[in-house]
Amino acid sequence: MVRTTAGRVQGSREGGLSVFRGIPFAQAPYGEHWLAAPVPARPWDGVREATAFGPRPAQVSIAPGVPEWSAAEGLECLTVNVWTPDEGGSGLPVMVWIYGGAYQAGSADMPEYDGSLLAAEGVVVVTFNYRVGLQGFGHVEGAPANRGFLDQVAALRWVQDNIAGFGGDPGRVTVFGESAGAGSVAALMSMPMARGLFGRAIAQSVPGTFFSTAYARKVSRDLLEGRSAHDCSPEELLAAARRFVARSKGVALPFSPVVDGEVLPETPWEAFADGAGSDIELVVGYNRDEFRMFAAMAPPATEHDLAEVLKEFALPDADVVYRTAHPDAGAVELYNVVLSDWLFRMPSALLADAHAGATYAYELTWAPTELGACHALDVPLTFGTVNGALAGWIIRGAPEAEAVSRQFRAAWTRFAKTGDPGWPAYEPVAASTHVFDVEPSDVRDPEAASRALWSKRGFPVIDA
Repeated sequence: MVRTTAGRVQGSREGGLSVFRGIPFAQAPYGEHWLAAPVPARPWDGVREATAFGPRPAQVSIAPGVPEWSAAEGLECLTVNVWTPDEGGSGLPVMVWIYGGAYQAGSADMPEYDGSLLAAEGVVVVTFNYRVGLQGFGHVEGAPANRGFLDQVAALRWVQDNIAGFGGDPGRVTVFGESAGAGSVAALMSMPMARGLFGRAIAQSVPGTFFSTAYARKVSRDLLEGRSAHDCSPEELLAAARRFVARSKGVALPFSPVVDGEVLPETPWEAFADGAGSDIELVVGYNRDEFRMFAAMAPPATEHDLAEVLKEFALPDADVVYRTAHPDAGAVELYNVVLSDWLFRMPSALLADAHAGATYAYELTWAPTELGACHALDVPLTFGTVNGALAGWIIRGAPEAEAVSRQFRAAWTRFAKTGDPGWPAYEPVAASTHVFDVEPSDVRDPEAASRALWSKRGFPVIDA
């Protein structure tokens, strides 16, 4: 039993850990709080059972096997979960996970995010829900921008106020996340309102998409077809999002963080270049074959598709650079490399270049299946959930999985404890990078051709 600022909670003992699930850190973002900034949870009397995850935020289903959201699941979705090896107040390092999902899906109750194995390494693990989709990141007139980020800040403030009761040290907080969660980590590092809430960060596959207010307004207007989001129910917003993606033939990115000048003043790359986040120690990296997971769900690319994306990205001499760097690759593989670079690899690499503080870079190259070191492969490796549903698709019982997972868990928890993941710090000139594989290594600039090419373009805000 632990006392929080809102009241006492009762968790459960599981495998030598104390586990608490579904603790509200904010009131349900519906009704009077619809499309508003999060409001602290109401205090409760007595002892609240904290043995079940809170409901998911409203969202579309973007992955096979994930059920459609229904209000019947419950609306009190802004909740945190804690795994701790010692709730007696021993001052352990704290690791706070931010899930991915293209800023339009995701929840902390996914089995892949079970914090047990990480917590067993001597850290307190926290996961939480935040709003996604139009509720979290869509432009709504009269509403604050980036409501999903406001939820994340509220959760981190809850950690500061309460984690000591769970055995954690509020002065040693590491945020870590993957995909949209990594984009969130990068944004939080550059946001003034998040300053002082954490001192270390791990960004796994940072996406490069950040919208201007004008572009976000246009996307939301197109999505809502002239209606006001204030007048829509959650179900109507989700139906509108599904129609929008269908009209775009599945290739739309309807939601991304909005550079609104207030919640998020600049893109992370711009903010880092101005010195933001330099007091935060950072691990940042990517998976070698990021796009292969998405390519597996689409028709094979052609030479025409390759030419179109190179033209769209406006990279000088890109065709020559890519074909020289990958002389044996055909159109399909080159297309995958280019899209891997645009989506995650080069945003992550250039974030390492821009960060002025202590930085450590990595690349995951372990390829257990024909999907290679694809997007999200690092998630089950990070948590050790190598026998779960996601792992069943991208790992498929590969015998080396547990050993590679131990590398991740050891590096991440060591970084949370000491600020050193166990390999040389990153310098932009040498671009020293740790490679996660069956046999790990430290190499110089593993994607040098791509980094040189994209460093000229960067990742400016996407504008109307």
